[in-house]
Parts: sequence; C-alpha cells; structure tokens
Amino acid sequence: MAQGASKVLRSYTSGRWQVGEGDGTPLHDAVTGEEVARISSAGIDMAAALNHGRRVGGPALRELTFHQRAALLKALASHLREHREELYELSAKTGATVGDSKFDIDGGIGVLFSYSSKGRRELPNDTVYVEGAVEPLSKGGTFLAQHIATPLRGVAVQINAFNFPAWGPLEKFAPAFLAGVPSLIKPASQTAYVTEKLVELIVESGIIPEGALQLISGSAGDLLDHVTGQDLVSFTGSASTAQKLRAHPAIVRNSVRFNAEADSLNCSILGPDATPGTPEFDLYVKQLVTEMTVKAGQKCTAIRRAFVPAELLDDVAEAAAERLAKVKVGNPANSGVRMGALASLEQREEVRRSLKALRGAGDIVFGDPERVEVVDADAEKGAFLSPVLLKADPERVEPHEVEAFGPVSTLMSYTSVEQVVDYAARGQGSLAGSVVTADAQFAREVVLGAAPWHGRLLVLDNDDAKESTGHGSPMPALVHGGPGRAGGGEEMGGVRGVLHHMQRTAVQGSPNVLSQVTGRWVEGAPRTETEIHPFRKSLAELKVGDSVVAGPRAVTEEDVAHFAEFTGDTFYAHTDEAAARENPLFGGIVAHGYLVVSFAAGLFVSPEPGPVLANYGLENLRFLTPVKPGDELTVTLTCKQTTPRENADYGEVRWDADVTNQNQESVAKYDVLTLVAKEQR
Repeated sequence: MAQGASKVLRSYTSGRWQVGEGDGTPLHDAVTGEEVARISSAGIDMAAALNHGRRVGGPALRELTFHQRAALLKALASHLREHREELYELSAKTGATVGDSKFDIDGGIGVLFSYSSKGRRELPNDTVYVEGAVEPLSKGGTFLAQHIATPLRGVAVQINAFNFPAWGPLEKFAPAFLAGVPSLIKPASQTAYVTEKLVELIVESGIIPEGALQLISGSAGDLLDHVTGQDLVSFTGSASTAQKLRAHPAIVRNSVRFNAEADSLNCSILGPDATPGTPEFDLYVKQLVTEMTVKAGQKCTAIRRAFVPAELLDDVAEAAAERLAKVKVGNPANSGVRMGALASLEQREEVRRSLKALRGAGDIVFGDPERVEVVDADAEKGAFLSPVLLKADPERVEPHEVEAFGPVSTLMSYTSVEQVVDYAARGQGSLAGSVVTADAQFAREVVLGAAPWHGRLLVLDNDDAKESTGHGSPMPALVHGGPGRAGGGEEMGGVRGVLHHMQRTAVQGSPNVLSQVTGRWVEGAPRTETEIHPFRKSLAELKVGDSVVAGPRAVTEEDVAHFAEFTGDTFYAHTDEAAARENPLFGGIVAHGYLVVSFAAGLFVSPEPGPVLANYGLENLRFLTPVKPGDELTVTLTCKQTTPRENADYGEVRWDADVTNQNQESVAKYDVLTLVAKEQR
C-alpha cells in the first residue's frame, strides 16, 4: 500500500502493475486529514485491459468447471482471511471503526465462502448450466428443447462505491468468477487504497488465473467506450450517476447488460403493537441507532426514514435520542469510539447540504450538523459529523426525495397500514426495508403492500432477533438491489447472480443431440445395455446412457396386504375392496406407491459390495398409473448424470428410473441418487 504523498496507487491491468501518469489526485486520511496516497489512471490503456480479460482471463476460467472455480473461491477466501489485519489497518484510515472494518472486510470474505459453497452444492461439476426441464416440442418425442446457460465471452466491469472498498468488489467478483467471467474493478477514489491492497493480496496469492481480475485505480477514462455486447457493467453509487452510465452510447448501442445499485431512502416501520416496554420497541430503537452509526451511516441500505405510529412518535424520539447520546464519535483507534469519520471532508459537506434541505421539512431531535465532540481527534481536520435524528412531516416531499448519505435518519408518523405503505412507496424504490412487530398479520399487510417498491424486507421480532443479521446486512444468498430509484438491478442472490453473467440459450434438437450438448441423458436418447451391470462400474467407467432393464415381477394381493400390515399404511385404497372400488381413480384395491418403488429397487439393484457406496435419495417421484394385483412390473434404470466431487474419492450419479407395467405404461418415474467411487475399490 502507498505510504506517504509520493506514492501513486497502482492499477493492475494486462498482467502487470502500472502507475498512472502525473502527480495524481491526493487522497486523505478521513480521521487525521493527512495525505494517504495519490491516485491516477492517466495513460492506462483501458481497451487493452478489456482485451486482456477477454483473451486471457476468460478462456482460463471457462476451462474450469463450476466446482473447480468454487474451490478456488474457497482457497482465496481462506488466504484473505489470513491477511485481513493488513486490510483492517488501512480501513481505519477511511474513518471505519474495527466493527465497521469487519463488516466490510469479513463480510466480503464471507461472500467468497458463500459462493464457493453454493457453487459446489447447487451447480454441476461441468462448464455448462442446464436450466429447467426438457421442453417437448413434438408429439413423437423426437424434437425437444433445453435451456442452457454459458459464460459470456466478455469482461464484468465493476464500478464500486467508496463506502465498502472490500465488500463491494468481492460481492461483484464472486458470482462473476463462479460464472466463468473475468472482472475489471474500478473502485471509488476516496478509499481505493484499501481496494488496491485487496487486489494485491489476491494477485500475489497466485490462486486465480491471470486475467481473471484486473484493477483500475483512478478515473474510468474511456473504459466504457470499449465495452461490447459480451461485456457487463455493474455500478454502485448515486442514482444520478447510474442514469448517466446507463445512457452511455456504447452501453446503449451494444445492449450491454447493466446492473445498478443506487442510493435509496430505505425505511423501517414500527408496528402499533410495539409499545414501550415490549421487546419489539427496544429492537426498533436499537436497530435505528445501529443503522445510523455503523460505517457512520454510509451504507446504501441504512435506515433513512423511520415510520412509527403517531401515538408512539415522541416515545421513539426520546428513546433514540437517549441511545444516540451514548455514541462516542472519534478516532477509530480508540476502543471507546463507536462511530468514526465519514470517508472525506467533501462527503461531510455533502451530508450537511442534504441536511439543510431536510431541516426545511422538520426539526432536529438529536445532534448538531455543525458541531461534534470527538475522541482522540481533531473535529475539523477529520471528517467527523454528529449523528443527526430529525422529526418531520411525512406529507412533505423532502424526506422522500433527499438522502443525506451519513449518520442521518428522519422520524415520521403514520396512522394506518394503508398510510404507512403509501409513505414507504414515496421513496420511489428502495434496496431494503424493515418491519418491527410481533403482529404477524400487520407484518403480512405491510410486506405485501410495500414489496413492489423494495428489493428486500426484514420482519424483525423477538423470535428472530437473536439470529437476525439486521436491517442493513446484504446476504449472498439474497438479491441485493431494488426497483426504481434504487437502480432496478439485482446483485448476488445466490445462483441468480451467477446466471446474470451467463447467456441463456434455448437449444432445439433430438434427444441424442440434447444429451450430447448438456452431458445429461434425455428421455428418447440412446441407452447402452452392457454385460456389466452399471452398479459394478466406477465413476470413471460409467457413461451417461448406461442402462439396465430388470423384471418383470408380479404384484400379488398378498404383497399389498403384507406391505399394509408391515408398514402401518392401511389407507382404504390398499385394504378395503368395497371402498377402493368406489374411488374414481382406482376402481379397486391398488398397490402402495412405495411398494412399487421398493419392488423396483429390488429389481435393479446389484447387491454385492462395489463402487456404489450409498443411495442418498429420490427426486421428482411421480406415480402415474395405478398398480393392481396381478400387474407385472419392469424397471429401466439409466445413468442420467455424473458429478465427480473435487475433493473426494467419489461422486454423485443421478439415475433415471422408469417403472412400467405389462402394457408398457409407466406406473412410476423418478430419479435415484447414489454416491459412487471414482475408481474400483
């Protein structure tokens, strides 16, 4: 990391570290005001950086399977966790407390771990993602379609905000990397020295392929002029900047996928039941103060509008002010400090300007925008600001239009569910909202009413409080984004975030062609019956399409009666002839569905010890035709998909099971899941 004014932050592009031309723009310590580094991207060849990602990073990533990429994410997360103290040290210069730094840095590392886990659990150990079921397109079954997703052949350009210099880049990088698309990170200048160190740690680790991650420190310059229809652009920042970027000629001309996560006036709603003395009242006040002070309120998900029942407005204002009075502002290095500085003096002035507009709509309940008592720091040299809580008229437009991006929130009252839903919607789209209540019916009405304007809604009560991650904590498995003013985009969201970086394509063809394209057996594709039972083959020997046909086995009245007595399943359709005859679906005694499945297993299983280690489940089980005593069952078992596990000596095999009767009618269809050794034991 740069130490002192002489060091210009580096960019990492085209396989090497580069320093921009000129003296660069000075960056200052948010706490002391001292110069930390300078930043410049002048002279960096943006087109070359994009081409490097496309030519070097992309092919290297696409050679890997989802599981292999997931394993690299896990290794990278472990590496960064070992070096997080270096990042904490730099993070303090952004005004962040230790808690703030952990929220940013540990949160980003956690995203890598989460996507690694999801990649291994929810994605195939393959380079193509098969989405949804096969779509039949003809009566005879010879013409079908399957949706697949493949990585785009471009670069994910990721433009990040200043408030989360570690989490911001990592939450965009993880799903792109897992999808097989290289990333080019452009951090906001104010805190780019943290991101530079983060990328340095990643590059020096040697864990990920060259070209999979690049960094631009400084202005984006003409970067967006060179994006193509195979590239993606993801932006976090102000709504006005998002609007400008979205309208960039190259983005419009090439229909570039553009994802924006912009500022939003998030709200928190207190239920009428949550009166003083209830757990929910205390939870509401605590959450409000936390959201105001964590990262000095510089979070895109922070609570800007606090709606409370009219009769509780003064109670909430008093309780929140009392709690805010205990918050010590100052140097994050002091263990007693709970809130550090804003990211820069310029940011502080921006918040003060926004406060002037908000004060026109109401009064300050707590705090002074111009003065603050600080611990172990100079209040003027550092970008310190008092937490400010206002109380305003919700019918005024300012609280629903002006965002003070700092430790600021506005209390407003409501008198009905319909009214508070209307107030929530006046924010014109938000990333996150919360409802604090023990009344589940009130929560339902608010959630269903406010959902169209929100990307995420937390319902907080005494039952989930201990394990809740809180109002403003984005989770990798959940979408992070919101409609309207919030940008209209979605980041993360588990596998959704991965698929955003891939092209969905409908492939039409014969069953054989679809099987070859997807690597999965499709009904109607050729089966291979060999002398060796498929259960005698290791994962290395087993091929998709390997099959065994077993049977027939007759089902008797005695079988049905014994199964009923043995299992305790004495449902009338299996035990009472007269009642079963009256059933319009059966017309008489029928065999249990699970008896059919059990008989099928007895037919296809190869019982001796061998490569098959375990049967761990059935999926998609459907009983299609009733089985009556006297029917004869045959089962066809076909290897449908193989999934080797990267760090184990076995893998998963999905088998297609089709149980038919003597008339060749399918009576049951399902997938059998087994664990199979990679090599003969």
